[in-house]
Amino acid sequence: MRIVYMGTPDFAVPPLRALARVHEVAAVFTQPDKPVGRKQILSPPDVKVCAQELGLPVCQPRSMKTEEALAQLKAYAPEVIVVAAYGQILPKAVLDLPRYGCVNIHGSLLPRYRGAAPIQQAVLNGDKVTGVTTMLMDVGLDTGDILMKKETPIGENETASDLFDRLSVLGGELILETLDALEKGRLTPQKQDESLATHTSKIDKSRCPLDFARSARQLHDQIRGLYAWPIATAVIGGRRVKIHKARLSQQSGKPGTVLSVRPLVIACGEGAIEILELQPEGKKKMTAEAFAAGHALKAGDSVL
Repeated sequence: MRIVYMGTPDFAVPPLRALARVHEVAAVFTQPDKPVGRKQILSPPDVKVCAQELGLPVCQPRSMKTEEALAQLKAYAPEVIVVAAYGQILPKAVLDLPRYGCVNIHGSLLPRYRGAAPIQQAVLNGDKVTGVTTMLMDVGLDTGDILMKKETPIGENETASDLFDRLSVLGGELILETLDALEKGRLTPQKQDESLATHTSKIDKSRCPLDFARSARQLHDQIRGLYAWPIATAVIGGRRVKIHKARLSQQSGKPGTVLSVRPLVIACGEGAIEILELQPEGKKKMTAEAFAAGHALKAGDSVL
């Protein structure tokens, strides 16, 4: 099939590579280059880097709602437009353009977790299973008819970053299966059950502070769900730290109390959590053992 691909972050890279191996990718549309880091160096999106490696034409319109962008898209005469985390709302003129429509790769089992952060939200909520969905796009936000789904379990200690990588590869596999079935007329799009729909919004740093009055399970899910950005935080030994990695502990005690230093275990509202890796402000990431060695931390101290 002749495809125009639309995507921007690293999640959209494995599907692009998968499509380029099997189909004719006429062009790749992605977001404009943006300043990154403290020095605000103008940097290309991950999808642009991948497209250039594959020798594919790249287009970076600031909006797909302009006549210029639509004319540029029409010139590539796509049979189908595949979208993965593009970051722009597509107007009806774009949705109606290709013969097979616009097919979106979404990082959840729709209609669960429509919106901006489905992968992180699944981990934050402690879900045991998630997956990817391909859907025919319409003018709503992730409301189009479902084409295919692939499920995968979420590991007890798996982070959102780990899951993000796995689902992006799974999305590449699913889009190939979807396009094959779509081209052969073997798919019947299914309406989403609105009664089961849930929504997610962008994750920000307001979600970072850990409240040790909550259960250990909830904090473990919070730490996993916020890794590798924006990363959960706490104040331990008088220092504000980012918590990179932790696991559940069998110990228990008064919430917010340091139960042991080596290993570093802190009691929660229910159960306890063992901190494995953390990062004090202005320092590099380190093990909890290395942190404890450099701080006057002892069992019985409070982190509340």
